[in-house]
Amino acid sequence: MQIHAVSAQEWEAARQKLLVKEKELTRARDALAAERRRMPWLPVEKSYTFDTPTGKASLADLFYGRRQLIVYRAFFEPGVYGWPDQACRGCSMVADQVAHLSHLNARDTTLVFASRAPQADIARLKARMEWDIPWVTVTDSFDADFDVGEWHGTNVFIRDSSKIYRTYFVKSRGDEQMGSTWNYLDITPLGRQEVWEDSPESYPQTPTYKWWNWHDSYVEGAAPDQRWVEVSGAGEAAFRKESPGS
Repeated sequence: MQIHAVSAQEWEAARQKLLVKEKELTRARDALAAERRRMPWLPVEKSYTFDTPTGKASLADLFYGRRQLIVYRAFFEPGVYGWPDQACRGCSMVADQVAHLSHLNARDTTLVFASRAPQADIARLKARMEWDIPWVTVTDSFDADFDVGEWHGTNVFIRDSSKIYRTYFVKSRGDEQMGSTWNYLDITPLGRQEVWEDSPESYPQTPTYKWWNWHDSYVEGAAPDQRWVEVSGAGEAAFRKESPGS
């Protein structure tokens, strides 16, 4: 391994040069997410049925009362390398990286994994791997209809009254970014729902940072903690002063 050692001043100069490009990438990523929020919606016309730990469920049921739904097609079934002890190694890495779901839930968003393995096998796998992700069994053509019959992928849906729409889909290396709360929200039609985002008029938005909470402390409908409002507000002001336009 070739080592390129420099002085502290040279290192900081190199870091600042790279930071310019990193900020450009961040702004480009934000712009792309804004474009996703303006994607047209495709009505889901067919009915689908899944097996869950509590019985049969429809696609609407998988929202668990929330407005947005993200479904990751994980390969765990006969014929997949590792069966019946393990799921696909790549899909398992995705599951290992999923952040605490309470943060997504606080933004009216549900994440669900879906496989063709029976529920008994899924329960056993989840217990062994210490995964708490809701995980359903595909029983019909859902995977083929939504482009995940032969390969993993992430579909996004939204409910508007009684109608369900498909709003986004990503697969292959696009799934590499999945796992963090931010990246999941960035592929949803409503986004992070913070006021700084470029979103269509009337989309739900709340003050930046203020909805954040400890994962065991979210209370539906509760006002933001006033002390956190003060702390986060001061932090954001200092950040904007230090990095205008970031």
